[in-house]
Amino acid sequence: MTLPQISGAPVSADATRSGRLFFLELSGGRIDSINPDGSDRKTIVTDCRLPDGIVVEPDAGHIYWTNMGTIGLDDGSIERADLDGKNRVVIVPQGVTHTPKQIHLDRAGGKLYWCDREGMRVMRANLNGSQVETLVATGRGDKDRRDQTRWCVGITIDPQLGKLYWTQKGPDNAGLGRIFRANIDIPQGEDPTNRSDIEVLFDTLPEPIDLELDLANRVLYWTDRGDPPRGNTVNRAPIDAKAAPEILVTHLMEGIGIALDVPGSRMFVTDLAGSVYSADLDGRHQRNFLFAEGNLTGIAYAEV
Repeated sequence: MTLPQISGAPVSADATRSGRLFFLELSGGRIDSINPDGSDRKTIVTDCRLPDGIVVEPDAGHIYWTNMGTIGLDDGSIERADLDGKNRVVIVPQGVTHTPKQIHLDRAGGKLYWCDREGMRVMRANLNGSQVETLVATGRGDKDRRDQTRWCVGITIDPQLGKLYWTQKGPDNAGLGRIFRANIDIPQGEDPTNRSDIEVLFDTLPEPIDLELDLANRVLYWTDRGDPPRGNTVNRAPIDAKAAPEILVTHLMEGIGIALDVPGSRMFVTDLAGSVYSADLDGRHQRNFLFAEGNLTGIAYAEV
């Protein structure tokens, strides 16, 4: 596979950048903020209900995150707070989305996109939580909900071409994980349950989880759980050409969150064993700078 050449020094080289990481601690129900070198860690939000996905809107000074809620119950929610955790507010209340997972911010379009796992949906709303829409529905009812191949987990969008990407991870270690793509807008005359524009980009994956898209180089990145050698990895593939995925990082302990700093040519990854990793975008110079920090899920990088 030929990917764009992404130059970059080791991740520790650019000390002048003002980036900040925000990550979720599932078991502790909190949001922490930290410098990309692991220094100046702060807990900014507590008492979250199984938080999973997080995004940052630096210009407005906001963070948004999803709460999965009680597993098995339809009580997920989405919240917003200032970067320091103040002015916390629920923008998508319980009963609207079942088990919200990764969340994506479209700043230009003024929308939040997220995957609803047991709800078997890809959804979006305005930044204030209004106008909630279902864009893709992969099933309906308790019988479908038991089929984990219908569970939607990771999400990102390509606003330039109006495309939506999401993962359906499948059962644990089943090799039934898939990554899909469709237009953001539902084709005229169709509905979320019956769309003719959905394509499978990759299948027979271990358990694809979170997605990130490098729009500058047109490359899709994702974490994948499951058994080695393909599982518990970070992968990438070009989105404008057919190519097999390239494994960049291995030996994660249930990899979940991923965030890209494309100008800095680096990525950040979390896993359920409580580690935060950094690496170049090609996987080199991997470094584990936090470990044994509970069960970590989503992570976001922002210049703040």
